[in-house]
Amino acid sequence: MTRGNQREQARLKNLKKQQEQNKNKTSHGGKNLTQRKEDDAAIMRRKQEAAAAKKAEGGAAGNKK
Repeated sequence: MTRGNQREQARLKNLKKQQEQNKNKTSHGGKNLTQRKEDDAAIMRRKQEAAAAKKAEGGAAGNKK
């Protein structure tokens, strides 16, 4: 009743298929890890500068509680 070799061949075929699918996918838009890190760091710097500017602007106006 066991299918032995047929099951093993199907498993290998499926594994190869999954590897091909994963190879074609890139979660970083085709960028390597260092480029992705640099882009993320630039985005964070812009956000921090905007937050600092907003904080400085709010502090000049005077916050009353």
